[in-house]
Amino acid sequence: MTAPLHEERPPRAGRALPDTQQGMRRRNLARVMHAVSAEGSLSRAAAASRIGLTRAAVSTLVDDLIRWGLLEELGPERPGRVGRPGSALAVSGRGPAGIGAEIGVDHLAVCVVDLRGEVRARAVRHGVNRGRAAGPVTEELTVLIHRVVAEAQEAELWPAGLAVAVPGLVARDARTVVRAPNLDWHDTDLGRLLPGDWPLAVDNEANFGALAELWLGAGTPGDFLHVSAEIGIGAAVVVDGRLLRGTRGFAGELGHVPVRPEGPSCPCGSRGCLEQYAGEEAVLRAAGLEPREDLVGLLAERAEAGDEAVRAALRDAGTALGIALTGAVNLLDPETVVLGGALAGLSPWLLPSLETELTGRTAGPACPVTVSPLGSQGPLLGAAHSVVRAVLDDPAVVAERA
Repeated sequence: MTAPLHEERPPRAGRALPDTQQGMRRRNLARVMHAVSAEGSLSRAAAASRIGLTRAAVSTLVDDLIRWGLLEELGPERPGRVGRPGSALAVSGRGPAGIGAEIGVDHLAVCVVDLRGEVRARAVRHGVNRGRAAGPVTEELTVLIHRVVAEAQEAELWPAGLAVAVPGLVARDARTVVRAPNLDWHDTDLGRLLPGDWPLAVDNEANFGALAELWLGAGTPGDFLHVSAEIGIGAAVVVDGRLLRGTRGFAGELGHVPVRPEGPSCPCGSRGCLEQYAGEEAVLRAAGLEPREDLVGLLAERAEAGDEAVRAALRDAGTALGIALTGAVNLLDPETVVLGGALAGLSPWLLPSLETELTGRTAGPACPVTVSPLGSQGPLLGAAHSVVRAVLDDPAVVAERA
């Protein structure tokens, strides 16, 4: 049976609930959690009204959610409301939390996000991972994971799962990196190499970046094309609030769309790929600069100072990006294009030439381009929040793991 083309979250981050009495109860638990999470605080009566259940039914659900440590009572609601004041409910700042991790070409990062969506711990290691075997890289990542987990445990948080963003193609088992050209990894089972104490989901960094934009962005529509860049360039397509993954889960490889077929060779095996013109290293080469730790900061600093070589390199990168995006926009007709990752920090110098290409080449009206406020933090936050969303979508899993 062919896997579905759309998924709201990475594989294994959640599961479909059966159409049984137990399944209905689990869905109602999720509805209560989402209602309280969306409002910040809510009484039982208000929650019952919001989701269309009786107050008695909601009270029973709330009692379980409090017992499992997912909700907490804040005390009586503020005065001024009609009737007897109820006790306000809020999502707990203790208990289960999401661990997000990112394996980048030049860094490793880990964070812990609680059910309220707040980052409670973070650790980063800068250093080149390209060409290194997966074993040593994941050993270093594991050290960072245990460090932030220990910090979170001091705040009475425990890991509900681990989600890892990687710059490559990930199989639908949500653990095997099929191919990551910029790391030189092939058919790498991260499930064997990472801590096995918690549920694991591995996904492409652009997918996690798009999910972060969908969940955390202000006014982000349900249909958009998310483009992010570091050393490589990735994209993710969101349709009706869900990721478009493709048959094998490989949709969104914008960085390996050829923009000049006769161009330089790419680590993916092709020639003239977008990454060879708009990736961080490509822009540095075009600008005649030597790499350093903060590549985006260096480029932005030089461009802001009026360095014409840097500005010309960024204009050319924007042109190449616009050419590649034109094909995607003509094919998919998204409501907007969102720039994230390094592209967000360099947008003042990329956007003019990018938008010129989009306007001149798009068959229909010009597609608007916006810049993500999450920037390079998107993939890491998306990974952590995917675990949090899985708990909100099925709170009963917490009781099962207790």
